[in-house]
Amino acid sequence: MVNSKLRIAFTSNLLLNIDMATSKQIRIENLRSLVKEFKTADAVAQRAATAPMYLSQILNSAKSSTGTARGVGDKLARKLEVGCDKPEGWMDTDHSGDQNEDGHQDHGDPVSTSPAHPLLPGARRVTVGESSVTTIPIKLVTMHLQAGIMGFEVEQNFDDGGTLDVPLQWVEENDYVAHCLIAIKVRGDSMQPLLYQGDIAVVNIADNKKVSGGVYAINFNGEAVIKRLKYEGREWYLTSENGDPQYARRLCRGGDCIIVGRIVRFEARNFKDRL
Repeated sequence: MVNSKLRIAFTSNLLLNIDMATSKQIRIENLRSLVKEFKTADAVAQRAATAPMYLSQILNSAKSSTGTARGVGDKLARKLEVGCDKPEGWMDTDHSGDQNEDGHQDHGDPVSTSPAHPLLPGARRVTVGESSVTTIPIKLVTMHLQAGIMGFEVEQNFDDGGTLDVPLQWVEENDYVAHCLIAIKVRGDSMQPLLYQGDIAVVNIADNKKVSGGVYAINFNGEAVIKRLKYEGREWYLTSENGDPQYARRLCRGGDCIIVGRIVRFEARNFKDRL
């Protein structure tokens, strides 16, 4: 009886894995069909409001950070369907029987290749006139705050050109909205060794939900500060990384402590104190 149950469980898991693999391959084949229909991966990416490079990586079986081949996730599948005027669920349906009469089906990369010079996994041929943008600029700003006021004003900081380029793929993979991301310069040494003065922190102003342990840009009595939030004894506190007594934790309560947004990325600019 036990062996029978083990065999059933093993068979079920095997079928589930086969199902998942089949579903993944169907989505990739349907992505190839979309590229064939709209001529280029760039055209499909533009319709689905995603990164052309990300689609190319999927088509070329590029590996993700976990070592597995990239596939078309649920969110991307729905975006492709909407952008390319396909019914919901189209990406999950096998359309191999819907080929043209000549039976031709393109299984290659949307960019023409030569048999003598096949594309390496994750690589993509760049042609003249084709967009190869892999970053997106976000505003580098100085925040102007008032005590007890929920809103805030920003002034673009042109000392650094006014923008910070971040990977478009990073924005896509984390489902961030580009215009909700701003970059600010770190001031002071209260967050060392995590952040040093002069570093640049990227703030997602669409995310102001308090999470214990998260790092946030905060309007604290009209001053823009970067602190880690901690929840203890039914109270929220602002804490610093620097253990110096002058940076003791502060109570975060009411209109004196307003979350501007969560820090989702930072760029080290101050290497003098790190090396």
